[in-house]
Order: sequence, then structure tokens, then C-alpha cells
Amino acid sequence: MGLLIEKDTIIKTLRRMTHEIIERNENLDDVILIGILQKGYPLAKIIQENIKMVEGIDVKTYSLDISEYRDDEYKKESHNEHFNVTNKVCIIVDDVLFTGRTVRAAMDALVDFGRPKKVQLAVLVDRGHREFPIRSDYVGKNIPTGSDELVIVKLSGDYPGVFIEKKGNKE
Repeated sequence: MGLLIEKDTIIKTLRRMTHEIIERNENLDDVILIGILQKGYPLAKIIQENIKMVEGIDVKTYSLDISEYRDDEYKKESHNEHFNVTNKVCIIVDDVLFTGRTVRAAMDALVDFGRPKKVQLAVLVDRGHREFPIRSDYVGKNIPTGSDELVIVKLSGDYPGVFIEKKGNKE
């Protein structure tokens, strides 16, 4: 498993993304951060903390379980808390943007919570290989990868960072 981004760079990248979110959204009271479970939610919480440090505004942040909205064999019942997105700027946060299927499922889920004013996307890593016409508004790092590779984001543990490995490799 090869290291692509170390912990300190992740922290700096999320700070930059936070500033971009602040600059592009005049009224942060209208913004909701929605972190896709599992890896997107901790990133959304970090962005929330960064916004609070910079602007003094505690942006509402929710987790989103997209399990029942998936279009593959992993489909199962979701367990979401209910929150209202009507007339809000919803920023979906995830760790890696790959085919776009996860983001599509997240957008399908949002419709069940109301009608957002706008939906934006923030991802730590964009690795390409889109199967849906989805583009991120806020990108931490663009990392071109092969379709036979995995990008793994670890935010805690002994070795936090962003790693790449060939599919099928177990270390």
C-alpha cells in the first residue's frame, strides 16, 4: 500500500476546501453539510469545525446513509435521522469520488428530505473514472488512478493518510 497524502497535507487540504466553501456561499446560515457514511461524515465534521473557527458559525452537519438508494448488490435499508433540506444549500461531503454512483445515491436520498436550493459536492480525492456526469465543486486532490487500484482514506489509527493499492492486495 503506497502513501499518496500524509495526515498534515489532509489537514491543510481540508482548510483550503473550507475557505473555498466560505467564499462561494454568502450566507452560511443556509448551508448544511451532509457527510456520506462512513468516510464522508468525519470529513464533514472537520469542515464544520473549520468553518466555526474561521467564521464563528456552527453549520448544521448530518450523516447520510445511502444504503437503500444504491443501485448495486449492497442495497439495504438506511437508518437516517430526518433533517429538512428545503431551501438550503446542501454540501454533500465524501472521501473519494470515483464512478459517481455513491453521489447519485446521495442526491436521490436528499430528495426524500425536501427540495434543496442548491446541491454542491466536496470530496477529498477525485480519482476519475466517472460512470455518471457528476463533477465536484470542491476537490482536495485530483489523483489519476487505474481502475484496478483502490484509494483508501484513513483518518485515524497509527498511520492516517490517503493510500493506494492494487485490488486484491491485502497488507
